Amino acid sequence: MSKVGVLGTGTWGMALARVLSDSGKHDVTCWSALPQEIDYFVATKRHPNLPGVPIPDEIKFTKDISEAVVGQDVVLFAVPSVYVRSTANKAAPFLEDGQVVADCAKGIEEGTMMFLTEVIEDEVGKVCPGKKLRLVALSGPSHAEEVAVDIPTSIVSASTDMEAAKTVQDVFMAGCLRVYTNSDIKGVEMCGALKNIIALAVGASRGMGYGDNTTAALITRGMAEISALGVAIGCDQQTFNGLAGIGDLIVTATSEHSRNNRCGIMIGKGIPVKKAIEKVGMVVEGINCLPAAMELAERYNVDLPIISAVDKVVNGGETPAAMATYLMGRDKAHEFVNN
Repeated sequence: MSKVGVLGTGTWGMALARVLSDSGKHDVTCWSALPQEIDYFVATKRHPNLPGVPIPDEIKFTKDISEAVVGQDVVLFAVPSVYVRSTANKAAPFLEDGQVVADCAKGIEEGTMMFLTEVIEDEVGKVCPGKKLRLVALSGPSHAEEVAVDIPTSIVSASTDMEAAKTVQDVFMAGCLRVYTNSDIKGVEMCGALKNIIALAVGASRGMGYGDNTTAALITRGMAEISALGVAIGCDQQTFNGLAGIGDLIVTATSEHSRNNRCGIMIGKGIPVKKAIEKVGMVVEGINCLPAAMELAERYNVDLPIISAVDKVVNGGETPAAMATYLMGRDKAHEFVNN
């Protein structure tokens, strides 16, 4: 029986912990930076954002991060992107050289432009120079609300270390989860970060009353933007056509479970951005990722009209209607850049 430590007890972390525990093949230990969360889970065996889904008695909860790290076959980072570095800092003294660490948060760190597995590696290296981890990105079209109730789901385990990717694949293969491996970790992380911004755009279009035609255009052209930036930084084109790419974008841009989509809908209806984020009640990763996306676009000289339009609405005070007019009025172009 393998041992898995889960750092973070949000909806995704808890959904994965439940699947692993229910498989009967893993001992699962969950840690949260918020002691009151641990007390709540132990007392109620429920997660407030996963109503009707009981927490298995077999899952162990701890307020001591070392207990969720030391001796674990896989350590899973399941915290929001803005807390990945601080969590890595706390975990670093207890992580073991050569330990498999999987990150399932999606984003790019503002300022450093690092993907989140790079953030973990960087922070652990600062705290414990010379310590080497086997890093994996776990990503794909996977709403926690569906995984928590055993809806069939396919995701990707990505790493330049294929044995580490296969280890995570083996751990997470369960009745409702099918896991594929991918060696393009940078492409998988790029998709996971930027698809949230396109989901904001699709949501805004829905909030403005636009229909399926607009949704299809934004998803298709949005993926073209993500792919163009990804290829510019050395990612594999195939990744953008796979589960972590178009698959994750479709589910995030269209599902009622998507907080980015819901936030975009409210923005499209004229609700101020800050108020929309408050109403969602959870982290809206697409908002957090915008500064990094814009900086990368400038650094690699890649045109990202849809992502730029979202940034102008969120951070520049423009209206969704003005940005829709701008996007539809851009110069004529061939659909594919190389033609």
